[in-house]
Amino acid sequence: MKNTAVVTGAEGFIGSHLVRFLQAKAWNVIGTYLRNGQEPLPKLPNLRFVTCDLRDGGQIAEIVGEYEPTHIFHLGAQSLQTLCWEAPVGTFESNIMGSLHLFEAVRHMKRRPVVVSACSSAEYGHVAASAIPVTEHQPLLPLHPYGISKVCLDLLAREYFLDYKIPAVNLRLFNTTGPGKTNDAPSDFVRQLIRIKKGLQPPLIEVGNLEPHRAFLDVEDTVRGFYVAALKGKRGEVYNLCANKTHQIAELLNTAIRLSGLKVEIRRAPHLMRPSDEKIIFGSTKKFGKDTGWKPMRTIEQTLTSMLDYWDFALMDTGKNDHKNGKESRPGLKRDRRRV
Repeated sequence: MKNTAVVTGAEGFIGSHLVRFLQAKAWNVIGTYLRNGQEPLPKLPNLRFVTCDLRDGGQIAEIVGEYEPTHIFHLGAQSLQTLCWEAPVGTFESNIMGSLHLFEAVRHMKRRPVVVSACSSAEYGHVAASAIPVTEHQPLLPLHPYGISKVCLDLLAREYFLDYKIPAVNLRLFNTTGPGKTNDAPSDFVRQLIRIKKGLQPPLIEVGNLEPHRAFLDVEDTVRGFYVAALKGKRGEVYNLCANKTHQIAELLNTAIRLSGLKVEIRRAPHLMRPSDEKIIFGSTKKFGKDTGWKPMRTIEQTLTSMLDYWDFALMDTGKNDHKNGKESRPGLKRDRRRV
């Protein structure tokens, strides 16, 4: 029997990569999205898209009832940090009640699919240096509404596995980047470098704190992690999904500059400095590797190169007048609106 996947949050950064990955594996793929903006949805064999508001339990039940998926990849969420503080109720409605609606719909299916949920390293909160790389046994002490909502998803999936035998696997995602990503240090660096290359800004990059260390996982390794978790992950378990090496932010910037072949000035900007920055964010993936054989394959140089290529294409037709009008194109379905 051919595998059929429902991917929630298919218009998001990771979701848009995952639907293409599964489609290339010859799966039947149904991507759900809340809003799509101006980008066209990709038209590929065995891939279709349907609108779905996770807050509407009837919509979710209708979708899983119609398509009878063998696998569900649950990535849909409200994850914008500023919005989770401005509208915590809306964040909880989307992330907690939306997830509950999904598991309730699955509970009433005759053939229950594997459900792989996108949880988050934000569940851990502040982690002492002595506990890094953080393991799955670290206490969950989130510091904001988004992290709290992901703890709830983690516990919901476990409950429905224990009580209703739904084959659930949770992935706690750490930093993920790649083509199409926005609002993280690597994407900000490479986008500015391409803008400099095209004469859209002076050869100057303003930066914040370059001292922290982060483990950025390439999105290709991330979606492969979801795939492996669905096929080989132990049901009822939770796994960290993280790169196996950290890099200082300054190192990432210097590598991106070297790969671009440009000469630029780096200037520290007070308005880009955060009130506080964790010195290091790094998760252990020993458990996931042991159970599934997964390991990261992409180097940070490969990741940054693919991001430079992405923005070179994205800004291909962007002229100085477009820049003044605030216009920038994004190729394909990879906007970072419904991130995890």
